[in-house]
Amino acid sequence: MRLARLRVDGSSLPDGALWARADGAAWVPVEDPFAAFARGEAPADLAGAAPVEGRFLAPCEPLLVVGIAQNGPEHHSPVQAWLKSPRTVVASGVPVALRRDAGVPAIEGEIAVVIGKDTEGLTAANAHEYVLGVTAVNDVSSPDRAMLDPRNFEGKGGEGYTPLGPWIDTEADIDEVPMTVRIDGVERVSTGTWDLPASIRECLEYVTRWLRLGPGDVIMTGAPRSNFSVEPGAFVEIEVAGMVLATQTH
Repeated sequence: MRLARLRVDGSSLPDGALWARADGAAWVPVEDPFAAFARGEAPADLAGAAPVEGRFLAPCEPLLVVGIAQNGPEHHSPVQAWLKSPRTVVASGVPVALRRDAGVPAIEGEIAVVIGKDTEGLTAANAHEYVLGVTAVNDVSSPDRAMLDPRNFEGKGGEGYTPLGPWIDTEADIDEVPMTVRIDGVERVSTGTWDLPASIRECLEYVTRWLRLGPGDVIMTGAPRSNFSVEPGAFVEIEVAGMVLATQTH
C-alpha cells in the first residue's frame, strides 16, 4: 500500500491534512495508519469518503530523525548513529535553500524507514514487524563543517535539509530496497540495501538498543555510494522502491 499525507482544500482536519492510500492514480482517504498498525491491520477507508486531490506533505511528522553514520561500501566501522532535527523535514518538491556559509553542500540519497509502533522488544530478526514502511530521503548536508562540527549539528542543520517522501510504501521488503539518484536528469548511481555494510535490520536493532522510537519516527539508513556535491540550482531526484523524491535547490 502507498500511504501519503495530503493537504486538501476544504478539509476539516488541522492544516487541511489527511491520510490517503493510492488507488491507481487516485488517492482515497483512510484512517490514521499508525492506529491501524497498532491493531495489526491495514488502515481502513474513511466511510463515505470520495477520492481526493491535494498537495503532498511530508509523509509523516517524526519526533525523532535518526541518521546512520558511515553506512556505505567505503566504510567498515561499527554501526553508529546521530540525530537530525525533525524541523528540517520538508515534503517532496519543496525548494531547499543551500547554505552559502558552510562550504560545498552535498546531497545524500538514502532509504528511510518509518517506524509504525513503539519499538520495545525490537530485534534484528523481528525488525520488520515494527516498520510501517519505507520512503525516500535526501539528507542534505554541509560536509565541510565536519572538521569543526563532529556532532553534525551545523553540517546537518540547514532549513529544509531533510526532504522526505513523497509517500510511504508499506509493502517494501526492508531487506531488498532499490535506490537511484539522478541530478539534473542524469543518473549518478543505482544502488540499494545490498550496498549497505550494516543492514536495515542491524541499524534498527542498534538504534533501539539505546533509544526507544515510536510511531512516525524516521531512520535514515545510510548513503550507499549516493553522496554527491551539488551547486545551487541542482534538481535532485531520489527514487526508492519506485517513488521519486524531488528536491530543487537554490
